[in-house]
Amino acid sequence: MTETLPRPQNIEETQLTMWVDESIWGHRLHDEQTPWLCILEMLCIAQSEARNGQAFVEKEYNSLQYSTYPRLYLRNILFNNPHLEAITSEYLGNTERWNMWIEAIVNNVGGLTSPDFNYLEARFSSFKDFAQVVKFIQSNSIEGDSNKRWSSKFVFPYGPDCLYEDLGVKGTNITNDRRFFGRTGELLYLMLCRSGRGEEILSHLQKLGIMASEYSSDHKDSKWNKWNKVIVALQPEHDRTVTKSSGKPPYLPYQKLPEYERLADDWLNILHCNLPDYDALPQIVTITGLHLIIYLLSRAKAVLGELEPPRFILEIIAPKKTIIRDLASDEYQKNNSLSQRAIEHYIRGTIELPEWQICLESFNPLEEAIELLQERFAWLAKEEDDLDGASSPEGLLDKLREKAVKRHKQHLAKCHSSWAREIGLSSSRGSRRTRYAPTDTLLRTLVLTCVPHRMEFQEFLQKLYQKYGFVIGDKQAEDIISSGNADREDFAANAERLERRLASIGLLKRLSDACAYVRNPFVVEVNSCKQLN
Repeated sequence: MTETLPRPQNIEETQLTMWVDESIWGHRLHDEQTPWLCILEMLCIAQSEARNGQAFVEKEYNSLQYSTYPRLYLRNILFNNPHLEAITSEYLGNTERWNMWIEAIVNNVGGLTSPDFNYLEARFSSFKDFAQVVKFIQSNSIEGDSNKRWSSKFVFPYGPDCLYEDLGVKGTNITNDRRFFGRTGELLYLMLCRSGRGEEILSHLQKLGIMASEYSSDHKDSKWNKWNKVIVALQPEHDRTVTKSSGKPPYLPYQKLPEYERLADDWLNILHCNLPDYDALPQIVTITGLHLIIYLLSRAKAVLGELEPPRFILEIIAPKKTIIRDLASDEYQKNNSLSQRAIEHYIRGTIELPEWQICLESFNPLEEAIELLQERFAWLAKEEDDLDGASSPEGLLDKLREKAVKRHKQHLAKCHSSWAREIGLSSSRGSRRTRYAPTDTLLRTLVLTCVPHRMEFQEFLQKLYQKYGFVIGDKQAEDIISSGNADREDFAANAERLERRLASIGLLKRLSDACAYVRNPFVVEVNSCKQLN
């Protein structure tokens, strides 16, 4: 297993009850933080660091601290504004509508002590125009149809003034409770920092207008893109500059991993494509979710001593059930259990330590074991329920394992299934079991990350296998076929279905009976497109 960086000091001062998942994957991977929310949290950090001239630069490992923006005026207007539509439909004059709405929102506002929304009337030609702008931005918000609390809903990241943190709001009190910004975006940011590709990624994000290195007080500043200007118009000047500290730094255990570089390379592969406006962002969200899954599984396999990379058997959905469906389901279940197996193995590995043997031979083995487990896992086994039934060091270790598994199942164990579903990697369509079955959205993203202009279909299948461990065709399934679990024809038919799928969405063209090419339509010309990694 790759050597890890030192864990943070004074863990006992936090709300953490142990340091087990964190030792393997970092603090932390969180299932309720979807890939989109990971990207938003990461962009918040990158924008904060860009203002200080150090975006994607980690001067000291695991020391990241940054400023975040609450933007409570903007959020109240967009997501805590139930009276807007009713007031718009009232047969009132423009001034009366403004007055009625301002009174209504002031009475309903959250997180602000002395709210004043009068600045808005001077910025819009009419209340109706204001209402239409709000409705448009709401319709393009991230996960806008979710039932999340209003303070956990987010604007599409058109520009730097669209970026803000997740908050818990009760009355005028606001807390950074990390309910949906669960620190996975912080780990993503650190991965990109350590990839060695940060400077180029920053340049692309600035070209898109998502990030800026300097602040402007003019909401009509010409350097902003038009959508960021609209968002700025909804915010009073003083609210745009209010910041909060991020708190304790995140922890990413590994100084350098190939997974970091592959993640960043795929970001750049997408950003190099000639996609219109902000169309690169949803593609980046999808591929980031895939790389987070690969990171999760790769670290688990490293702990277990399994040298081969993660594997995904993908069923290209057929009209009738095939053996590929069963294999894809089995592989899904196997990968879904990897993280739990890893923490159990990690804890059981304690008995191989020389220090454990010293505990067993000491005058008071149980007390010595408690101290060792506290040192190794930051587990304070002093509570009666921690020690209940543990009368020996072995019993104590079993008790730790039980508690670690229970804690693991609450969030991190769900990341694989949650993220696979979110990015379109898994499906339970037509079956009681979930299996790997890619959607058209995921297939489009894979073409952008793997195909520089056009690529022979069989070469494309092999590249998917080499980069992501995707098993689709018979050449990638040689070990499965040789084991007798499937016939070559089964995987050949699976590949044929993918070929037809790609052709149906305009990403594949067959030039002759023996020659089919996958094509990336978002390149300017063959000679100018960078070779993809």
